[in-house]
Amino acid sequence: MSDFFKTAATAPAYARRMAPRFDVIGVVVSDMSLSLAFYRRLGLDIPADADAAPHVEHVLPGGIRLAWDTEDTIRSFDTAWTAPAGGHRLGLAFACDSPSDVNATYALLVSEGIKGHLEPWDAFWGQRYASVLDPDGNVVDLFAPL
Repeated sequence: MSDFFKTAATAPAYARRMAPRFDVIGVVVSDMSLSLAFYRRLGLDIPADADAAPHVEHVLPGGIRLAWDTEDTIRSFDTAWTAPAGGHRLGLAFACDSPSDVNATYALLVSEGIKGHLEPWDAFWGQRYASVLDPDGNVVDLFAPL
């Protein structure tokens, strides 16, 4: 294995000081307003005036940021960027309070025109689970302990 992948404990002191920290989950969107409306529907408190912005960030509990960028924003610095083909590249999961809340949230979202991906089911790992697709086709899971 390359020296680059040393553990923090065995890395040189300068490398430990420079170690990156996970801070942002980025989502590239085709329609900012539509995408933000979807995530607001899942409970994120994103200001209404963010809809026209080319870049939006929301601080999640624990300090991690969820950020959205329009395709045009990404192309402004990465001219070779193209949308993924053949499936999603990002999955997000939202905890619900109970298995019945998974069912109800899934049903409500689908009734509002959100595309269902996997109807609620009892997963073998001990959770009630369901999946919907955000406006850009990314999987968004809903789950609760059984």
